[in-house]
Amino acid sequence: MSTTNLGPILERMLAPGDPGASVATRVIESPVGPLVAAATTDGLVFLEFGDEGRLARQVAGLQRHFGSTRAGSLPFLDQAERELDDYFTGRRLQFEVPLVIRGTEFQERVWRELLRIPYGETRAYVEVAQRLNLTNGQRAVGLANGQNRIAIIVPCHRVIEKGGGLRGYGGGLWRKKFLLDLERRFAPGGAFAGTPLGRPATS
Repeated sequence: MSTTNLGPILERMLAPGDPGASVATRVIESPVGPLVAAATTDGLVFLEFGDEGRLARQVAGLQRHFGSTRAGSLPFLDQAERELDDYFTGRRLQFEVPLVIRGTEFQERVWRELLRIPYGETRAYVEVAQRLNLTNGQRAVGLANGQNRIAIIVPCHRVIEKGGGLRGYGGGLWRKKFLLDLERRFAPGGAFAGTPLGRPATS
């Protein structure tokens, strides 16, 4: 992808950089706009929407945990790109690319719980909190959701309000709706039935 007219953060991420940097980056085109992916030799460490405002905070977290980045190619970037293409065309319901998840202990607990939400299903914020044995922890779950640095694959888009509302999403509500509609379209048996998204909103 050409770096012409890119924002400064994305341009820096796609620059050659330090050849000794362990984190390789690339941009993956998708139906929800460009996705910025980063990986090490251990697995995928970053997948974020290419909006500069969102990248500013997320890249800081990436570099804090993994060090500097460089444009490059690694097998896990290739695998992530193939699997995302399959996901967006409905051919893949589960990702297999290895992930390296780093954050606070609490963030990692939330993100790993998100990975347990099956394709085509949703969970309410309060349900995720209950699964983590957190009393009144839905707000903390929402904050951790917003700090997830591996979008789509760690499916924070599958967490919604108890009444079925979409609530917030770091990539924008239109992307959250797009991803949920995509999964509803390809899920076996219409798996949203019986989930919060499939129930009428309550006051």
